[in-house]
Amino acid sequence: MKNTPVRLVDDIVTQLRALIAQRDLQPGMRLPAERQLAAELGVSRSSLREAIQKLVGNGLLVSRRGGGTWLQQQLAPWSEQQIVTPIRSLLAADPDYRYDILEARHAIEASTAWHAALRATEADKERLQYCFDATLAFLEHDDPELAAQADVRFHLAIAEASHNLVLLQTMRGFFELMQSSVIHSRRQMVIQPTLFAQLTDQHRALLQAILAGDAEGARQAAMTHLAFVHSTLKIQSENSARQARITRLPGNQTHQQEPES
Repeated sequence: MKNTPVRLVDDIVTQLRALIAQRDLQPGMRLPAERQLAAELGVSRSSLREAIQKLVGNGLLVSRRGGGTWLQQQLAPWSEQQIVTPIRSLLAADPDYRYDILEARHAIEASTAWHAALRATEADKERLQYCFDATLAFLEHDDPELAAQADVRFHLAIAEASHNLVLLQTMRGFFELMQSSVIHSRRQMVIQPTLFAQLTDQHRALLQAILAGDAEGARQAAMTHLAFVHSTLKIQSENSARQARITRLPGNQTHQQEPES
């Protein structure tokens, strides 16, 4: 099979960079699926792969086998080694550690919201409004990963507006772990539109408190939001476990053998 002409690959690289800028994709976010991306750009998947590999070589993207293509996350070594890698291993062994992530977010984001309300510049406030509007655009989207990215980006924008480099770097260290948590949350809540409405109201209250410079209101809004997510997931997890136990009772098998006639 012949390689794609160099000029065509370079053109696709330019298109990819433009798409990343247009959608305001940030480090740690995932690009659309290969099939969707090739269709959007009007190129073959083989040509797209070559362009992606060029950007991987340049350090802009990272490809994960079976996990898509992501913008390279630039983390401080201590954040990657001491936060992300150990917790990722724990999650792989026991998904219930996602509740520990939520508890950590509860503590960290109460602080970032407080400081953001006190320190956000006009540019920060515009960014926060933009990121909140993006969560509304993806609220009913059929791709939970894109919806999760918008949700996480909103929370990360608050950390950026706090202008506390330690809190920001810690939040960036949690980025992928948070994204996994948010995807799980959305998949659990998608069948209940009223829950989505509550999440939106909570995000709006958090945004408005920061825009108003209300530090205590922002802290309380962040805590209320994450406490709601935590308790809702706990209840849904318990209900799912209860239903699973019921199906294991004698006489409740869904596929019983038909008696012979």
